[in-house]
Amino acid sequence: MQTVQNPQVSREARKQGAAPLAWALWSVGVLAYVAAILHRTSLGVAGLDAVHRFDASAGMLASFTVLQLLVYAGLQIPVGLMLDRVGPRRMIAGGALLMAAGQALMAVSTGIGGAVAARVMVGAGDAMTFISVLAIVASWFPGRQVPVVTQLTGLLGQLGQVLSAVPLAALLHGPGWGAAYGSAAALGTLIGVLALAVLRDAPRTTRPAPPSLREIGRDVRAAWRRPGTRLGLWTHFVTQFSSNTFALMWGFPYLVSGQGMSPAAASTLLTLFVLANVVSGPLVGRLVARRPLRRSRLVLGIVAVNVAAWAVTLAWPPPAPSWLLVLLVLCVALGGPGAMIGFDYARTFNPPGKQGTATGIVNVGGFTAALVTILLIGLVLDALSPGRDFTPGAFRAAWTVQIPIWTIGVAGVLRTRHLVRRERAADQAVS
Repeated sequence: MQTVQNPQVSREARKQGAAPLAWALWSVGVLAYVAAILHRTSLGVAGLDAVHRFDASAGMLASFTVLQLLVYAGLQIPVGLMLDRVGPRRMIAGGALLMAAGQALMAVSTGIGGAVAARVMVGAGDAMTFISVLAIVASWFPGRQVPVVTQLTGLLGQLGQVLSAVPLAALLHGPGWGAAYGSAAALGTLIGVLALAVLRDAPRTTRPAPPSLREIGRDVRAAWRRPGTRLGLWTHFVTQFSSNTFALMWGFPYLVSGQGMSPAAASTLLTLFVLANVVSGPLVGRLVARRPLRRSRLVLGIVAVNVAAWAVTLAWPPPAPSWLLVLLVLCVALGGPGAMIGFDYARTFNPPGKQGTATGIVNVGGFTAALVTILLIGLVLDALSPGRDFTPGAFRAAWTVQIPIWTIGVAGVLRTRHLVRRERAADQAVS
């Protein structure tokens, strides 16, 4: 998908930066993205409650999140085509209302079928949001500000995880399930109405015709053939999966059932997780900008830190000391900024007209690895936990499923890095 700046805005913007209208529109878009992250991560803090409410096994509970992320990933190209046709205003509003409907359904559901349908709706609405907020940024801000505002959008969106870890968790363990998910539904409805009332699309003349299926297939093949794109995919794969697995599904249950923490203390650590993500993001970005030829070393370093933190924590008989759990959270949080390096590979190894397609390919990596890991952990917990109570020993065994995922990911990074270096050497020899 391509977007072009609104010429009525960019003419002034080139002289004095983005107009106040652009910042107002962006603010509403960010609120929608924050709410989307809240909805996306809401099941993670409710995992233990969901097991008992739906009488679900760990594997079945994991399948909720797996299905949600499958819907999210599978709708990226269709959503991009819809965005070109109807504009970000209706996409953001529609996504917010769809997620609100999903959370309302979750609030009243007592069976597996309703819960599955609810998470599918959340995944579909979530898929419509971030890409549409980026379209607002590209349409209403001058080109030199777009990268900065895009990074700021991603960082502020993580506040949604704080909302799920603190107020949503407090509602869940206070007034109860219905109040927690009903409040999330009310917030989503408010965001949808606000988006319809405030947001504006760029003039329709600035939107190119959507590409045909043949053009989409051609662009995907061209981007995939580039070793740099595949290096970005494996980078995203190996850095993001542990972070996503911890944040979206098994982090909160692990801290409570696997380490004996209170729900309030676990919520505090998840908040620390978000803050560490936000703080480390600019630092990783600065390192990438200063040493672009050393990006893969940074990726492998982040993976090594992750592996070491998990190895020490899992080797320590539970409950681990608080300082070690804090260290684990800080190390796992590095995976989010590390995954962004994959998108930098997509940008630098593809021409401008192919960068969107390459970014989509890269984005598949981490989500695929997270889906597999979330499901495998659920299956191990089912096999080793009596009844519906997850034991510390079961969690220690379950988290070791990360080992083959890390192995595959590191091998992918090393292999594609070799191909990239060989291609670069060949280009230098020709020139």
